[in-house]
Amino acid sequence: MTPPDTLIDDLSAPHPRAVNGAAWEFVSDRVMGGISRGAMTREIVRDRPALRMRGQVSLENNGGFVQIALDLDPRGGTIDARTWAGIEMDITGNDKDYNLHLRTRDVTRPWQSYRASFRPVPEWQTIQLPFADFTAHRIDAALDLSQLRRIGIVAIGRAFDADIAIAGIRFFR
Repeated sequence: MTPPDTLIDDLSAPHPRAVNGAAWEFVSDRVMGGISRGAMTREIVRDRPALRMRGQVSLENNGGFVQIALDLDPRGGTIDARTWAGIEMDITGNDKDYNLHLRTRDVTRPWQSYRASFRPVPEWQTIQLPFADFTAHRIDAALDLSQLRRIGIVAIGRAFDADIAIAGIRFFR
């Protein structure tokens, strides 16, 4: 697919749709037998419309994550993101560590991804995550930005209460 506009989502489409027509999805480790739980809502957070993920991450039963994820092509294909330097988000949260996960055509297993960590504070902030800062997780292939398929905002790897809100997400140059 040709590169999209810089915008990934500004929350102007009806929930759970993003501006590209794809739907945001909530996923937890329950798909693999874990017991983490949570939910995704659209609500006003600190005076801004936001997509919010709350949950309890549990390491029991080999679990350990909750996430909200979005396909970048509403038809399930890929986009070419090579013209951008990374992803920028307007976020707020509970001052805990989270990850942004990228999936490409090379990512074929649920545990594989390219990851960058960030820490949203209790005030709205804009953060930038350069593609150069993403590391491969359980995959040997290099990050191929010409085949970017999906993004996920993930609470993972330790037991904690997750609470994060996103008011906008876009590519940056």
